[in-house]
Amino acid sequence: MREAQFLKQNAEKWKQYEQELNIVIPTDTLAGRFVELTDDLAYARTFYPKSNTEKYLNGLAALFHQKIYRNKKEKKNRIFWFWQYELPFLFKRYQKQFLYAAALFVLFALMGALSAKYDDNFVRLILGDDYVNMTAENIDKGDPFGVYKQSGSLLMFLGIAVNNIQVSFWGYVLGITLSLGTVWLLLSNGLMMGSFQYYFISKGLGAKFILVVFIHGTLELWSIIIAGAAGMILGNSILFPGTYTRMQSFLRGGKDGLKIVLGLIPMFITAAFFEGFVTRYTEMPLVVSISILAASLLFIVWYFIIYPTRLHKRIAGVTAGEQTGNQNFNAWINKKFSLES
Repeated sequence: MREAQFLKQNAEKWKQYEQELNIVIPTDTLAGRFVELTDDLAYARTFYPKSNTEKYLNGLAALFHQKIYRNKKEKKNRIFWFWQYELPFLFKRYQKQFLYAAALFVLFALMGALSAKYDDNFVRLILGDDYVNMTAENIDKGDPFGVYKQSGSLLMFLGIAVNNIQVSFWGYVLGITLSLGTVWLLLSNGLMMGSFQYYFISKGLGAKFILVVFIHGTLELWSIIIAGAAGMILGNSILFPGTYTRMQSFLRGGKDGLKIVLGLIPMFITAAFFEGFVTRYTEMPLVVSISILAASLLFIVWYFIIYPTRLHKRIAGVTAGEQTGNQNFNAWINKKFSLES
Protein backbone atom coordinates (compact mmCIF):
# COMPACT_ATOMS: atom_id res chain seq x y z
CA MET A 1 0.00 0.00 0.00
CA ARG A 2 1.27 3.46 -0.86
CA GLU A 3 1.89 5.82 2.04
CA ALA A 4 -0.72 8.30 0.76
CA GLN A 5 -3.37 5.58 0.71
CA PHE A 6 -2.35 4.42 4.18
CA LEU A 7 -2.78 7.98 5.47
CA LYS A 8 -6.15 8.42 3.73
CA GLN A 9 -7.39 5.10 5.12
CA ASN A 10 -6.52 5.89 8.75
CA ALA A 11 -6.62 9.71 9.02
CA GLU A 12 -10.14 9.94 10.49
CA LYS A 13 -9.37 7.23 13.07
CA TRP A 14 -6.16 8.92 14.22
CA LYS A 15 -7.93 12.28 14.40
CA GLN A 16 -10.57 10.72 16.66
CA TYR A 17 -7.84 9.21 18.85
CA GLU A 18 -6.20 12.62 19.21
CA GLN A 19 -9.50 14.06 20.50
CA GLU A 20 -9.92 11.17 22.92
CA LEU A 21 -6.65 12.11 24.59
CA ASN A 22 -8.43 15.12 26.11
CA ILE A 23 -11.43 13.28 27.57
CA VAL A 24 -12.03 10.49 30.06
CA ILE A 25 -12.52 7.13 28.33
CA PRO A 26 -12.71 3.59 29.78
CA THR A 27 -9.37 1.94 30.45
CA ASP A 28 -10.19 -1.01 28.18
CA THR A 29 -10.92 1.36 25.29
CA LEU A 30 -7.70 3.23 26.01
CA ALA A 31 -5.69 0.02 25.91
CA GLY A 32 -7.41 -1.02 22.65
CA ARG A 33 -6.53 2.31 21.02
CA PHE A 34 -2.90 1.90 22.10
CA VAL A 35 -2.69 -1.61 20.59
CA GLU A 36 -4.14 -0.37 17.27
CA LEU A 37 -1.70 2.52 17.17
CA THR A 38 1.29 0.26 17.83
CA ASP A 39 0.11 -1.98 14.97
CA ASP A 40 -0.12 1.04 12.66
CA LEU A 41 3.29 2.21 13.88
CA ALA A 42 4.86 -1.19 13.17
CA TYR A 43 3.37 -1.13 9.68
CA ALA A 44 4.71 2.38 9.04
CA ARG A 45 8.18 1.44 10.30
CA THR A 46 8.25 -1.55 7.93
CA PHE A 47 7.02 0.14 4.76
CA TYR A 48 7.70 3.88 5.32
CA PRO A 49 10.83 3.97 7.54
CA LYS A 50 11.94 7.42 8.80
CA SER A 51 8.85 9.03 7.25
CA ASN A 52 6.68 11.75 8.86
CA THR A 53 3.93 9.13 9.20
CA GLU A 54 6.18 7.00 11.39
CA LYS A 55 7.14 10.03 13.52
CA TYR A 56 3.50 11.08 13.90
CA LEU A 57 2.34 7.59 14.94
CA ASN A 58 5.27 7.23 17.32
CA GLY A 59 4.28 10.48 19.05
CA LEU A 60 0.58 9.58 19.19
CA ALA A 61 1.32 6.10 20.61
CA ALA A 62 3.59 7.67 23.22
CA LEU A 63 0.77 10.00 24.34
CA PHE A 64 -1.60 7.05 24.77
CA HIS A 65 1.08 5.17 26.71
CA GLN A 66 1.45 8.15 29.05
CA LYS A 67 -2.32 8.35 29.54
CA ILE A 68 -2.53 4.64 30.39
CA TYR A 69 0.35 5.00 32.88
CA ARG A 70 -1.27 8.08 34.44
CA ASN A 71 -4.57 6.21 34.87
CA LYS A 72 -2.79 3.36 36.65
CA LYS A 73 -1.09 5.84 38.95
CA GLU A 74 -4.42 7.55 39.69
CA LYS A 75 -5.94 4.23 40.74
CA LYS A 76 -3.10 3.74 43.23
CA ASN A 77 -3.57 7.26 44.56
CA ARG A 78 -7.36 7.05 44.74
CA ILE A 79 -7.43 5.48 48.22
CA PHE A 80 -5.26 8.31 49.52
CA TRP A 81 -7.35 10.93 47.67
CA PHE A 82 -10.41 9.62 49.50
CA TRP A 83 -9.19 10.74 52.93
CA GLN A 84 -6.90 13.53 51.71
CA TYR A 85 -9.37 15.33 49.45
CA GLU A 86 -12.73 13.64 48.89
CA LEU A 87 -13.96 13.37 52.49
CA PRO A 88 -12.85 16.89 53.55
CA PHE A 89 -14.47 18.20 50.35
CA LEU A 90 -17.78 16.59 51.39
CA PHE A 91 -17.46 17.84 54.98
CA LYS A 92 -17.45 21.41 53.71
CA ARG A 93 -20.10 20.83 51.04
CA TYR A 94 -22.52 19.44 53.63
CA GLN A 95 -21.53 21.62 56.60
CA LYS A 96 -25.17 22.56 57.27
CA GLN A 97 -26.13 18.92 57.79
CA PHE A 98 -23.16 18.51 60.16
CA LEU A 99 -24.21 21.58 62.14
CA TYR A 100 -27.82 20.33 62.37
CA ALA A 101 -26.70 16.86 63.50
CA ALA A 102 -24.31 18.30 66.11
CA ALA A 103 -26.91 20.77 67.42
CA LEU A 104 -29.58 18.07 67.70
CA PHE A 105 -27.23 15.66 69.48
CA VAL A 106 -26.20 18.31 72.04
CA LEU A 107 -29.86 19.28 72.53
CA PHE A 108 -30.89 15.65 73.10
CA ALA A 109 -27.96 15.12 75.49
CA LEU A 110 -29.06 18.17 77.52
CA MET A 111 -32.61 16.81 77.54
CA GLY A 112 -31.26 13.52 78.86
CA ALA A 113 -29.24 15.23 81.59
CA LEU A 114 -32.16 17.45 82.70
CA SER A 115 -34.57 14.53 82.66
CA ALA A 116 -32.17 12.50 84.82
CA LYS A 117 -31.84 15.43 87.20
CA TYR A 118 -35.58 15.85 87.78
CA ASP A 119 -36.68 12.22 87.45
CA ASP A 120 -34.79 9.58 89.45
CA ASN A 121 -36.24 6.80 87.32
CA PHE A 122 -35.17 8.28 83.98
CA VAL A 123 -31.61 6.90 84.11
CA ARG A 124 -32.97 3.41 84.77
CA LEU A 125 -35.50 3.83 81.96
CA ILE A 126 -32.76 4.70 79.47
CA LEU A 127 -29.84 2.54 80.66
CA GLY A 128 -31.71 -0.33 82.30
CA ASP A 129 -31.77 -1.51 85.93
CA ASP A 130 -28.94 -4.01 85.52
CA TYR A 131 -26.51 -1.44 84.14
CA VAL A 132 -27.39 1.19 86.77
CA ASN A 133 -27.15 -1.34 89.63
CA MET A 134 -23.78 -2.58 88.38
CA THR A 135 -22.46 0.99 88.09
CA ALA A 136 -23.73 1.82 91.59
CA GLU A 137 -21.91 -1.24 92.99
CA ASN A 138 -18.72 -0.22 91.20
CA ILE A 139 -18.96 3.28 92.69
CA ASP A 140 -19.47 1.81 96.18
CA LYS A 141 -16.38 -0.36 95.64
CA GLY A 142 -14.34 2.71 94.66
CA ASP A 143 -14.04 1.68 91.00
CA PRO A 144 -16.78 3.70 89.26
CA PHE A 145 -15.60 2.82 85.75
CA GLY A 146 -15.06 -0.87 86.42
CA VAL A 147 -17.41 -1.72 83.55
CA TYR A 148 -14.52 -1.08 81.17
CA LYS A 149 -12.49 -3.85 82.84
CA GLN A 150 -15.08 -6.61 82.76
CA SER A 151 -13.92 -8.41 79.61
CA GLY A 152 -10.68 -8.99 77.74
CA SER A 153 -9.21 -6.08 75.78
CA LEU A 154 -9.30 -7.75 72.36
CA LEU A 155 -12.86 -9.08 72.65
CA MET A 156 -14.04 -5.72 73.96
CA PHE A 157 -12.28 -3.89 71.11
CA LEU A 158 -13.78 -6.12 68.42
CA GLY A 159 -17.30 -6.07 69.90
CA ILE A 160 -17.35 -2.28 70.28
CA ALA A 161 -15.88 -1.66 66.84
CA VAL A 162 -18.48 -3.85 65.12
CA ASN A 163 -21.33 -2.34 67.16
CA ASN A 164 -20.27 1.25 66.46
CA ILE A 165 -19.87 0.63 62.74
CA GLN A 166 -23.33 -0.96 62.67
CA VAL A 167 -24.83 2.03 64.49
CA SER A 168 -23.21 4.45 62.04
CA PHE A 169 -24.57 2.56 59.03
CA TRP A 170 -28.02 2.54 60.62
CA GLY A 171 -27.77 6.28 61.10
CA TYR A 172 -27.06 6.63 57.39
CA VAL A 173 -29.64 4.10 56.13
CA LEU A 174 -32.41 5.55 58.30
CA GLY A 175 -32.00 8.78 56.37
CA ILE A 176 -34.21 7.18 53.73
CA THR A 177 -37.13 7.83 56.09
CA LEU A 178 -36.82 11.52 55.15
CA SER A 179 -34.27 11.87 57.99
CA LEU A 180 -36.81 10.98 60.71
CA GLY A 181 -35.09 7.69 61.52
CA THR A 182 -31.72 9.40 61.68
CA VAL A 183 -33.06 12.00 64.11
CA TRP A 184 -34.49 9.18 66.23
CA LEU A 185 -31.02 7.57 66.38
CA LEU A 186 -29.49 10.89 67.45
CA LEU A 187 -32.25 11.25 70.04
CA SER A 188 -31.71 7.80 71.57
CA ASN A 189 -27.93 8.19 71.69
CA GLY A 190 -28.14 11.78 72.94
CA LEU A 191 -30.54 10.88 75.77
CA MET A 192 -28.32 7.94 76.73
CA MET A 193 -25.20 10.11 76.75
CA GLY A 194 -26.80 12.96 78.72
CA SER A 195 -28.42 10.78 81.38
CA PHE A 196 -25.28 8.60 81.70
CA GLN A 197 -23.05 11.61 82.24
CA TYR A 198 -25.47 13.26 84.67
CA TYR A 199 -25.56 10.06 86.73
CA PHE A 200 -21.81 10.42 87.39
CA ILE A 201 -22.10 14.17 87.94
CA SER A 202 -24.77 13.51 90.62
CA LYS A 203 -22.26 11.21 92.34
CA GLY A 204 -19.54 13.88 92.32
CA LEU A 205 -17.65 12.13 89.50
CA GLY A 206 -18.28 14.56 86.62
CA ALA A 207 -14.63 15.54 86.05
CA LYS A 208 -13.46 11.94 86.39
CA PHE A 209 -16.11 10.89 83.87
CA ILE A 210 -14.69 13.28 81.27
CA LEU A 211 -11.08 12.25 81.92
CA VAL A 212 -11.89 8.54 81.65
CA VAL A 213 -14.88 8.04 79.34
CA PHE A 214 -14.02 10.78 76.87
CA ILE A 215 -10.70 9.10 76.09
CA HIS A 216 -12.71 7.02 73.64
CA GLY A 217 -15.95 9.01 73.77
CA THR A 218 -14.59 12.10 71.98
CA LEU A 219 -14.05 10.25 68.69
CA GLU A 220 -16.99 7.90 69.23
CA LEU A 221 -19.60 10.60 69.87
CA TRP A 222 -18.29 12.77 67.04
CA SER A 223 -18.53 9.78 64.70
CA ILE A 224 -22.18 9.29 65.69
CA ILE A 225 -22.84 12.94 64.86
CA ILE A 226 -21.13 12.55 61.47
CA ALA A 227 -23.13 9.37 60.77
CA GLY A 228 -26.28 11.36 61.63
CA ALA A 229 -25.21 14.02 59.14
CA ALA A 230 -24.74 11.33 56.48
CA GLY A 231 -28.32 10.17 57.11
CA MET A 232 -29.58 13.75 56.81
CA ILE A 233 -27.73 14.13 53.49
CA LEU A 234 -29.62 11.10 52.22
CA GLY A 235 -32.96 12.34 53.61
CA ASN A 236 -32.51 15.87 52.31
CA SER A 237 -31.62 14.56 48.85
CA ILE A 238 -35.16 13.16 48.67
CA LEU A 239 -36.89 16.15 50.23
CA PHE A 240 -34.96 18.92 48.46
CA PRO A 241 -33.78 17.75 45.00
CA GLY A 242 -33.08 21.31 43.82
CA THR A 243 -32.27 21.44 40.12
CA TYR A 244 -31.85 17.65 39.90
CA THR A 245 -34.60 15.15 39.32
CA ARG A 246 -35.60 13.45 42.58
CA MET A 247 -33.91 10.21 41.50
CA GLN A 248 -30.71 12.00 40.48
CA SER A 249 -30.68 13.86 43.80
CA PHE A 250 -31.33 10.65 45.74
CA LEU A 251 -28.45 8.84 44.00
CA ARG A 252 -26.12 11.80 44.53
CA GLY A 253 -27.03 12.17 48.22
CA GLY A 254 -26.90 8.43 48.78
CA LYS A 255 -23.45 8.18 47.22
CA ASP A 256 -22.02 11.13 49.19
CA GLY A 257 -23.57 9.91 52.48
CA LEU A 258 -22.17 6.43 51.96
CA LYS A 259 -18.70 7.84 51.31
CA ILE A 260 -18.86 9.73 54.61
CA VAL A 261 -19.97 6.68 56.59
CA LEU A 262 -17.26 4.51 55.02
CA GLY A 263 -14.72 7.20 55.83
CA LEU A 264 -15.72 7.00 59.51
CA ILE A 265 -14.66 3.37 59.90
CA PRO A 266 -11.04 4.20 60.91
CA MET A 267 -12.38 6.63 63.55
CA PHE A 268 -14.69 4.00 65.00
CA ILE A 269 -11.84 1.48 65.07
CA THR A 270 -9.61 4.02 66.84
CA ALA A 271 -12.35 4.82 69.38
CA ALA A 272 -12.91 1.09 69.98
CA PHE A 273 -9.16 0.62 70.45
CA PHE A 274 -9.12 3.32 73.12
CA GLU A 275 -12.19 1.84 74.83
CA GLY A 276 -10.88 -1.73 74.70
CA PHE A 277 -7.21 -1.16 75.51
CA VAL A 278 -6.82 2.27 77.17
CA THR A 279 -9.98 3.40 79.01
CA ARG A 280 -9.69 0.42 81.39
CA TYR A 281 -6.65 2.10 82.97
CA THR A 282 -8.88 4.45 84.92
CA GLU A 283 -6.07 5.61 87.20
CA MET A 284 -3.68 6.58 84.45
CA PRO A 285 -1.61 9.77 84.96
CA LEU A 286 -3.61 12.94 84.41
CA VAL A 287 -1.20 14.21 81.77
CA VAL A 288 -1.73 11.09 79.65
CA SER A 289 -5.51 11.38 79.85
CA ILE A 290 -5.48 15.08 78.99
CA SER A 291 -3.03 14.49 76.12
CA ILE A 292 -5.32 11.90 74.52
CA LEU A 293 -8.35 14.17 74.92
CA ALA A 294 -6.49 17.17 73.48
CA ALA A 295 -5.15 15.16 70.53
CA SER A 296 -8.64 13.87 69.73
CA LEU A 297 -10.15 17.36 69.87
CA LEU A 298 -7.37 18.88 67.78
CA PHE A 299 -7.81 16.17 65.16
CA ILE A 300 -11.57 16.83 64.97
CA VAL A 301 -11.15 20.60 64.68
CA TRP A 302 -8.40 20.29 62.06
CA TYR A 303 -9.77 17.50 59.87
CA PHE A 304 -13.47 18.35 59.98
CA ILE A 305 -13.41 22.17 60.12
CA ILE A 306 -10.12 23.89 59.28
CA TYR A 307 -8.73 21.61 56.55
CA PRO A 308 -12.01 21.34 54.55
CA THR A 309 -12.29 25.15 54.56
CA ARG A 310 -8.74 25.52 53.25
CA LEU A 311 -9.34 22.81 50.65
CA HIS A 312 -12.39 24.62 49.24
CA LYS A 313 -10.36 27.84 49.03
CA ARG A 314 -7.70 25.98 47.02
CA ILE A 315 -10.37 24.60 44.70
CA ALA A 316 -11.87 28.07 44.24
CA GLY A 317 -8.40 29.40 43.43
CA VAL A 318 -7.74 26.73 40.80
CA THR A 319 -11.14 27.22 39.15
CA ALA A 320 -10.35 30.95 39.03
CA GLY A 321 -7.16 30.23 37.10
CA GLU A 322 -4.54 30.07 39.86
CA GLN A 323 -1.65 27.67 39.28
CA THR A 324 -0.67 24.99 41.76
CA GLY A 325 2.43 22.83 41.64
CA ASN A 326 0.83 19.93 43.50
CA GLN A 327 0.38 17.31 40.77
CA ASN A 328 -1.55 14.99 43.11
CA PHE A 329 -4.07 17.73 43.87
CA ASN A 330 -4.34 18.69 40.20
CA ALA A 331 -5.00 15.07 39.21
CA TRP A 332 -7.74 14.74 41.86
CA ILE A 333 -9.47 18.00 40.99
CA ASN A 334 -9.42 17.17 37.25
CA LYS A 335 -10.87 13.74 37.94
CA LYS A 336 -13.43 15.06 40.43
CA PHE A 337 -14.91 17.79 38.31
CA SER A 338 -14.69 15.96 34.98
CA LEU A 339 -16.85 13.23 36.55
CA GLU A 340 -19.26 15.65 38.26
CA SER A 341 -19.76 17.88 35.22
